[in-house]
Amino acid sequence: MILRVAEPYDWARVLDWLGTRAIPGLEEVGGGAYRRGGVTVTHRGDGELHVEGEADPAVVARVFDAAHDPAALPDDPVFAGARGIRVPGAWSGWELAVRAVLGQQVSVAGARRTAEKLVAGRGRFPAPAEVAGEELPGMPSARHRALRALARAVVEGLELDPPLDLAATRAALLALPGFGPWTVEYIAMRALRDPDAWPASDLWLRRATDAGADPEGWRPFRAYAAMAIWQPGTPG
Repeated sequence: MILRVAEPYDWARVLDWLGTRAIPGLEEVGGGAYRRGGVTVTHRGDGELHVEGEADPAVVARVFDAAHDPAALPDDPVFAGARGIRVPGAWSGWELAVRAVLGQQVSVAGARRTAEKLVAGRGRFPAPAEVAGEELPGMPSARHRALRALARAVVEGLELDPPLDLAATRAALLALPGFGPWTVEYIAMRALRDPDAWPASDLWLRRATDAGADPEGWRPFRAYAAMAIWQPGTPG
Protein backbone atom coordinates (compact mmCIF):
# COMPACT_ATOMS: atom_id res chain seq x y z
CA MET A 1 0.00 0.00 0.00
CA ILE A 2 1.18 3.51 -0.83
CA LEU A 3 -0.08 6.68 0.88
CA ARG A 4 0.64 10.00 -0.78
CA VAL A 5 2.07 12.77 1.42
CA ALA A 6 2.84 16.41 0.65
CA GLU A 7 6.53 17.24 0.81
CA PRO A 8 8.49 18.30 2.71
CA TYR A 9 7.85 15.40 5.06
CA ASP A 10 10.31 15.25 7.96
CA TRP A 11 10.48 11.48 8.32
CA ALA A 12 13.46 11.70 10.67
CA ARG A 13 11.43 13.76 13.15
CA VAL A 14 8.45 11.40 12.91
CA LEU A 15 10.64 8.37 13.57
CA ASP A 16 12.39 10.15 16.43
CA TRP A 17 9.05 10.94 18.08
CA LEU A 18 7.60 7.47 17.62
CA GLY A 19 10.87 5.72 18.43
CA THR A 20 11.38 7.38 21.80
CA ARG A 21 7.83 6.36 22.72
CA ALA A 22 7.84 2.87 21.18
CA ILE A 23 6.56 0.20 23.59
CA PRO A 24 8.81 -2.88 23.56
CA GLY A 25 6.91 -5.95 22.48
CA LEU A 26 4.42 -3.84 20.53
CA GLU A 27 6.37 -1.66 18.09
CA GLU A 28 9.88 -0.65 17.10
CA VAL A 29 11.78 1.91 15.04
CA GLY A 30 15.02 1.14 13.27
CA GLY A 31 16.73 1.20 9.90
CA GLY A 32 14.62 4.11 8.72
CA ALA A 33 11.36 2.23 9.29
CA TYR A 34 8.53 1.93 11.79
CA ARG A 35 7.24 -1.57 12.55
CA ARG A 36 4.22 -2.77 14.47
CA GLY A 37 3.03 -6.32 14.25
CA GLY A 38 3.25 -7.33 10.62
CA VAL A 39 3.16 -3.71 9.38
CA THR A 40 6.25 -1.80 8.23
CA VAL A 41 6.12 1.85 7.15
CA THR A 42 8.90 3.68 5.29
CA HIS A 43 9.30 6.98 3.48
CA ARG A 44 11.76 7.44 0.63
CA GLY A 45 11.52 11.16 0.09
CA ASP A 46 9.30 10.74 -2.96
CA GLY A 47 6.00 12.00 -1.60
CA GLU A 48 4.94 8.50 -0.64
CA LEU A 49 4.66 6.38 2.48
CA HIS A 50 5.23 2.73 1.68
CA VAL A 51 3.20 0.39 3.87
CA GLU A 52 3.90 -3.34 3.93
CA GLY A 53 1.46 -5.66 5.66
CA GLU A 54 -2.25 -5.55 6.41
CA ALA A 55 -3.40 -2.24 7.88
CA ASP A 56 -6.37 0.12 7.64
CA PRO A 57 -5.25 2.93 5.29
CA ALA A 58 -7.24 5.53 7.27
CA VAL A 59 -5.55 4.54 10.53
CA VAL A 60 -2.05 4.54 9.02
CA ALA A 61 -2.77 7.94 7.48
CA ARG A 62 -3.68 9.31 10.91
CA VAL A 63 -0.66 7.78 12.63
CA PHE A 64 1.69 9.37 10.10
CA ASP A 65 -0.34 12.55 9.50
CA ALA A 66 -0.48 11.88 5.78
CA ALA A 67 -3.22 14.43 5.07
CA HIS A 68 -1.30 17.47 6.31
CA ASP A 69 -0.19 20.08 3.78
CA PRO A 70 2.97 21.92 4.92
CA ALA A 71 2.16 24.78 2.54
CA ALA A 72 -0.77 25.70 4.79
CA LEU A 73 1.43 26.51 7.81
CA PRO A 74 1.76 30.21 8.71
CA ASP A 75 4.89 32.08 7.69
CA ASP A 76 6.34 32.29 11.20
CA PRO A 77 9.82 31.79 12.71
CA VAL A 78 8.59 28.82 14.76
CA PHE A 79 8.38 26.86 11.52
CA ALA A 80 11.79 27.91 10.21
CA GLY A 81 13.55 24.65 9.45
CA ALA A 82 10.42 22.76 10.45
CA ARG A 83 8.19 23.01 7.39
CA GLY A 84 8.07 19.23 7.21
CA ILE A 85 6.92 18.81 10.81
CA ARG A 86 4.05 16.39 11.44
CA VAL A 87 1.81 15.59 14.41
CA PRO A 88 2.05 11.80 14.75
CA GLY A 89 -1.29 10.22 15.47
CA ALA A 90 -2.29 6.95 17.10
CA TRP A 91 -3.36 3.44 16.17
CA SER A 92 -6.42 4.09 18.30
CA GLY A 93 -7.70 7.01 20.32
CA TRP A 94 -8.08 4.71 23.31
CA GLU A 95 -4.41 3.72 23.19
CA LEU A 96 -3.28 7.32 22.83
CA ALA A 97 -5.45 8.45 25.75
CA VAL A 98 -3.93 5.74 27.95
CA ARG A 99 -0.44 6.81 26.90
CA ALA A 100 -1.31 10.41 27.70
CA VAL A 101 -2.38 9.47 31.23
CA LEU A 102 0.78 7.40 31.74
CA GLY A 103 2.85 10.39 30.60
CA GLN A 104 1.47 12.80 33.19
CA GLN A 105 4.33 14.43 35.14
CA VAL A 106 6.86 11.73 34.27
CA SER A 107 9.59 11.39 31.65
CA VAL A 108 8.94 9.86 28.25
CA ALA A 109 11.08 6.89 29.27
CA GLY A 110 9.10 6.46 32.49
CA ALA A 111 5.80 6.50 30.63
CA ARG A 112 7.12 3.96 28.14
CA ARG A 113 8.19 1.59 30.93
CA THR A 114 4.75 1.76 32.52
CA ALA A 115 3.06 1.17 29.16
CA GLU A 116 5.32 -1.84 28.63
CA LYS A 117 3.83 -3.39 31.78
CA LEU A 118 0.34 -3.08 30.29
CA VAL A 119 1.43 -4.85 27.11
CA ALA A 120 3.60 -7.52 28.75
CA GLY A 121 2.20 -11.01 28.29
CA ARG A 122 -0.43 -9.86 25.79
CA GLY A 123 1.55 -9.00 22.67
CA ARG A 124 -0.96 -6.22 22.05
CA PHE A 125 -2.40 -3.15 23.71
CA PRO A 126 -5.09 -4.04 26.28
CA ALA A 127 -8.70 -3.40 25.34
CA PRO A 128 -10.82 -0.93 27.35
CA ALA A 129 -12.89 -3.74 28.90
CA GLU A 130 -9.71 -5.38 30.18
CA VAL A 131 -8.44 -2.23 31.87
CA ALA A 132 -11.89 -1.46 33.27
CA GLY A 133 -12.03 -4.84 34.96
CA GLU A 134 -8.42 -5.48 35.99
CA GLU A 135 -6.20 -4.38 38.77
CA LEU A 136 -3.13 -2.57 37.47
CA PRO A 137 -0.27 -3.55 39.79
CA GLY A 138 2.45 -1.01 40.39
CA MET A 139 0.35 1.88 39.10
CA PRO A 140 0.09 5.05 41.22
CA SER A 141 -3.40 5.29 42.69
CA ALA A 142 -4.37 8.53 40.90
CA ARG A 143 -3.26 7.17 37.53
CA HIS A 144 -4.98 3.86 38.22
CA ARG A 145 -8.23 5.70 38.97
CA ALA A 146 -7.92 7.81 35.80
CA LEU A 147 -7.30 4.78 33.58
CA ARG A 148 -10.19 2.81 35.05
CA ALA A 149 -12.52 5.80 34.57
CA LEU A 150 -11.33 6.27 30.98
CA ALA A 151 -11.79 2.57 30.23
CA ARG A 152 -15.33 2.57 31.62
CA ALA A 153 -16.22 5.67 29.59
CA VAL A 154 -14.95 4.08 26.38
CA VAL A 155 -16.77 0.81 27.11
CA GLU A 156 -19.93 2.86 27.66
CA GLY A 157 -19.59 4.59 24.29
CA LEU A 158 -17.07 7.45 24.47
CA GLU A 159 -15.55 7.74 20.98
CA LEU A 160 -11.91 8.79 20.65
CA ASP A 161 -11.36 8.25 16.92
CA PRO A 162 -12.39 10.69 14.18
CA PRO A 163 -14.84 11.70 12.95
CA LEU A 164 -16.28 13.08 16.17
CA ASP A 165 -17.51 16.22 17.91
CA LEU A 166 -14.33 17.87 19.20
CA ALA A 167 -16.02 20.10 21.77
CA ALA A 168 -18.19 17.32 23.18
CA THR A 169 -15.27 14.89 23.35
CA ARG A 170 -13.09 17.44 25.11
CA ALA A 171 -15.85 18.08 27.64
CA ALA A 172 -16.35 14.35 28.25
CA LEU A 173 -12.63 13.82 28.85
CA LEU A 174 -12.33 16.82 31.16
CA ALA A 175 -15.15 15.37 33.26
CA LEU A 176 -13.10 12.24 34.01
CA PRO A 177 -10.94 12.10 37.15
CA GLY A 178 -7.28 12.79 36.43
CA PHE A 179 -7.93 14.51 33.10
CA GLY A 180 -6.81 18.14 33.10
CA PRO A 181 -6.38 20.57 30.19
CA TRP A 182 -2.85 19.37 29.28
CA THR A 183 -3.92 15.73 28.97
CA VAL A 184 -7.05 16.58 27.00
CA GLU A 185 -5.25 18.89 24.59
CA TYR A 186 -2.50 16.32 24.03
CA ILE A 187 -5.17 13.75 23.18
CA ALA A 188 -6.85 16.31 20.92
CA MET A 189 -3.56 16.85 19.07
CA ARG A 190 -2.72 13.25 18.39
CA ALA A 191 -5.91 11.20 18.61
CA LEU A 192 -8.78 13.59 17.89
CA ARG A 193 -6.70 15.17 15.10
CA ASP A 194 -7.38 18.81 15.98
CA PRO A 195 -4.63 20.78 14.17
CA ASP A 196 -5.20 23.74 16.49
CA ALA A 197 -4.98 21.86 19.81
CA TRP A 198 -2.70 23.65 22.25
CA PRO A 199 -1.58 22.21 25.63
CA ALA A 200 -0.97 25.69 27.03
CA SER A 201 0.19 24.55 30.47
CA ASP A 202 3.08 22.52 29.05
CA LEU A 203 6.43 23.72 30.43
CA TRP A 204 8.15 24.09 27.05
CA LEU A 205 5.21 25.85 25.48
CA ARG A 206 4.95 28.23 28.45
CA ARG A 207 8.64 29.05 28.08
CA ALA A 208 8.10 29.87 24.41
CA THR A 209 5.18 32.19 25.15
CA ASP A 210 6.99 33.76 28.11
CA ALA A 211 9.83 34.56 25.71
CA GLY A 212 7.43 36.53 23.53
CA ALA A 213 5.93 33.98 21.13
CA ASP A 214 2.26 34.56 20.33
CA PRO A 215 0.31 31.30 19.82
CA GLU A 216 -2.57 33.23 18.29
CA GLY A 217 -0.40 33.82 15.23
CA TRP A 218 -0.12 30.06 14.72
CA ARG A 219 -3.85 29.42 14.41
CA PRO A 220 -5.30 27.17 13.09
CA PHE A 221 -2.11 25.08 13.32
CA ARG A 222 -1.00 25.48 16.92
CA ALA A 223 -0.54 21.71 17.27
CA TYR A 224 2.19 21.90 14.63
CA ALA A 225 3.81 24.81 16.44
CA ALA A 226 3.82 22.72 19.62
CA MET A 227 5.58 19.91 17.78
CA ALA A 228 8.15 22.33 16.36
CA ILE A 229 8.86 23.65 19.88
CA TRP A 230 9.08 20.14 21.35
CA GLN A 231 11.34 18.90 18.54
CA PRO A 232 13.79 21.72 17.76
CA GLY A 233 16.00 20.66 14.86
CA THR A 234 16.10 17.50 12.82
CA PRO A 235 17.23 14.48 14.85
CA GLY A 236 20.70 13.25 13.96
